[in-house]
Amino acid sequence: MQGKLVTIFGGSGFLGRYVAQELLAMGVRIRVACRNPSNAIYIKPLGNLGQVQLVAADVRKPGSVKRAVADADAVVNLVGSFTDMDAIQNIGARNIAKAAAEQGVAALVHISAIGADPESIAEYGKSKAAGEAAVREHFPTATILRPSIVFGREDQFLNRFAGLIRMLPVVPVIGGATRFQPVFVGDVAKAVAAALTGTKGQTLELGGPEILSMLDLNRWIAKAIGRDPLFIEVPDIAAELLAKTTGWLPGAPITMDQFRMLGNDNVVTGTDGLAAYGIVPTPMDVVAHDWLTLYRKHGRFGTTSTEAAADAQA
Repeated sequence: MQGKLVTIFGGSGFLGRYVAQELLAMGVRIRVACRNPSNAIYIKPLGNLGQVQLVAADVRKPGSVKRAVADADAVVNLVGSFTDMDAIQNIGARNIAKAAAEQGVAALVHISAIGADPESIAEYGKSKAAGEAAVREHFPTATILRPSIVFGREDQFLNRFAGLIRMLPVVPVIGGATRFQPVFVGDVAKAVAAALTGTKGQTLELGGPEILSMLDLNRWIAKAIGRDPLFIEVPDIAAELLAKTTGWLPGAPITMDQFRMLGNDNVVTGTDGLAAYGIVPTPMDVVAHDWLTLYRKHGRFGTTSTEAAADAQA
C-alpha cells in the first residue's frame, strides 16, 4: 500500500483519526473526504509533506463523491449517523460504492455495525443493512466490517456514562441486561488497514475480548473512576415511555430508535474479523484508564474504588 492513494469518507470523525494514523504509518497517501474539511485540519500533522489531502464531500451528493474518489487506489467509508440515517447509511453508501466501481478503485472497505438487519425494528439497523446491500450490489468485492460499540479516548460511549456516574449519586440504567462487546478504536483501525490488502468480499464482525451487560459496563466504569453510585435498572415500559415523550429533543437521554436497538445484544455472532486478521483485541482495562482519570475525584491524583478499599484495610 505504500504510496497508494486512499480516500477516507468520514475521516475527520472519531474512528477516522485512527484509520488515518494507521494508514499514514504504512506510507499510504490519504484523502480525507468530509462535509467540512476544516474539521480534519488536525490530521495534516500526522503525515509527511503532501501525504494528506483534504476535500469537501457530502455522501448524499453523487457529484461530490465522484470528485473525492477520482484517481484513488482504494476507498474507506466510515460515515455513520443517528440522524438522517437512510440518506447517509443507505443512499450515501450506495453513492460511494457506485463511484468507486465506476472509477475502477481496487478495494473498498465499508464500516457497518453489528445489528445491521433488514428486518430490524430500529431504523439504524435497517439503514445499515440497506447500505450493506447497496455496497454488495455495486462493489461485490468490498469488505464489510461490523464493529460492536467502539471505545476510545474521544468516544461518546464510555465517556458519556462516566460523565453521568461522576455527577449522579443514583444512576438509572436503561437496557441493563443487553450485552455489548466493546472494541477498541485502534483495533478497528488496524482491521480497516488489513482489509485493504486482505481477502475481498467478506463480511466480518469486530468485538473486543470482554462481553458485558449494560449494567455490568456501568459498574466497571464506576470502579475505574473510583465512584460508588447506586445503579437502578429502568423497566422497559418506563424507558419506552421516556423515549417516546422526550426522544425527539436535542440531547435526549434516549431516542425511540436507540431504545429499539437495546432490544438485541450487540456481540459477535458471525466471523470474528480481529481473529481473521491476527489482531489481538485490546481489553478496556489496558487503555481506558488513560482518559477515564478525567472523571475521578482529584483526576490522575485520585484513586479507584479498589485502591481506596485496599488503603482502608491497610
